[in-house]
Amino acid sequence: MAGTLAACGSSDGGQGSGDSKTVTLVSHDSWAASKGVIAAFEKQSGYKVKVLKDGDAGQAVNKAILTKDNPQGDVFFGVDNTLLSRALDNDLFQSYEPKGSDRIKPEYRADQEQHRVTPVDTGDICVNYDKKYFADHKLEPPRSFDDLVKPQYKNLLVTENASTSSPGLGFLLGTAAKYGDDGWQDYWKKLKANGVKVVDGWEQAYNEEFSGSAGGKKAKGDRPLVVSYASSPPVEVVYTDPKPAAAPTGVAQGTCFRQVEYAGLLSNAKNTKGGKAFLDFLTSERFQEDMPLNMYVYPVREGAQVPPEFVKYGPQAKDPETMDPAKIADNRDQWVKSWTSLVLK
Repeated sequence: MAGTLAACGSSDGGQGSGDSKTVTLVSHDSWAASKGVIAAFEKQSGYKVKVLKDGDAGQAVNKAILTKDNPQGDVFFGVDNTLLSRALDNDLFQSYEPKGSDRIKPEYRADQEQHRVTPVDTGDICVNYDKKYFADHKLEPPRSFDDLVKPQYKNLLVTENASTSSPGLGFLLGTAAKYGDDGWQDYWKKLKANGVKVVDGWEQAYNEEFSGSAGGKKAKGDRPLVVSYASSPPVEVVYTDPKPAAAPTGVAQGTCFRQVEYAGLLSNAKNTKGGKAFLDFLTSERFQEDMPLNMYVYPVREGAQVPPEFVKYGPQAKDPETMDPAKIADNRDQWVKSWTSLVLK
């Protein structure tokens, strides 16, 4: 998920290592973990971790599929429920059920018959708003999908391209879940008429266009509404010095779509033993409790604690839109094609 500022391991390019002492993780750009947590895994397991980052989640999944016969690494992390069927249909992963996977909350599990992927984290794609903008303009921030098409919010929203960006696709799926197969296109026509701006990816939308983020303020972003995550407000608190008493951004709770990210052992991994050990580690309590303040996502393991900053500034959505992975698989490509011709043309 987007929004991370730190990374770990080395990223020296090259092909997946045949060295049985190195386990290579392939991921999107938002992978991050504390150095101490990775060091503890390396000490306990005897494997050195190498990390290869391959861009946005969509890019990373596509590249992994193209290189599946001679993969860059052993484990892939970062395929989410919006893209899961594409990975499974292309036989990207081999079966492995990690130790500790019985502690994963049932609602996040997928592919239970073959165990080709393991849930690692969850988060909610939601519209964030710039509190100061709405206070200054004496305007109530939007609360729902319906609100976003109202005249008072004209030219205020920036979102990501659904064909190139994971949160952009999640937002599209949220509208499809809300308005149904027949209604989502009419909704997007209204959103387009109301001045929605579309950019390629999350980094540009959140850190350049959005007036409420630290990066957006520096870039003089002028859009006070952005498609991001329910866990984005804590970022604006944790990395600000001095820390504000309240997050400068809020979340429109009625615009959320639940995202789950998975990891799997790549089909032609050279170090399957190391890859299995790393998947065990991703479901461990130590890693699960390390994730929130590194990748700004929620753990999926039962009993894993989240930091107080999350509880206070970035609670999970109470009633997010969801969609069965099989329905996503059946409709995603056609929906994205229709969305592209409707919104970008």
